[in-house]
Amino acid sequence: MLRLILQTITEKGENFMKKTRVINSNISRVIAQMGHFDTLGVGDAGMPVPANTEKIDLAVEAGLPSFMQVLENVLSELEVQKIYLAEEIKVQNPEQLAAVKKVIGDTPIEFIPHEEMKKDLNSTKAFIRTGEETPYSNILLESGVVF
Repeated sequence: MLRLILQTITEKGENFMKKTRVINSNISRVIAQMGHFDTLGVGDAGMPVPANTEKIDLAVEAGLPSFMQVLENVLSELEVQKIYLAEEIKVQNPEQLAAVKKVIGDTPIEFIPHEEMKKDLNSTKAFIRTGEETPYSNILLESGVVF
């Protein structure tokens, strides 16, 4: 992470802009503040977010932006050591499950009941709400370390 920050600063102290894909200031801030084992949620428009959890609402309209667009963007900057998905996605949304598996590669997956995932949102750093409207399109990303 420090390497990415240093890449954005010039030796002369001139003005600079981020060079990474994540340009949403709230998402970038949350990722920068995450520690090892912290979690960040990304999900569909219908996921109930507890009042004590920061909600970064990106939803513009149905399907915009999609869950996968946002997930891929976040994964471009966040080191993830494990993900959590709802057990129900296996039957209720296998297409989305296949898409998630494709982008996470070898990252371990733990399947948990959807009700447990909703409770776990109480301890996430933030939840990023997308315009996705397909069932169980929610994920918890557990941060790893880059060293």
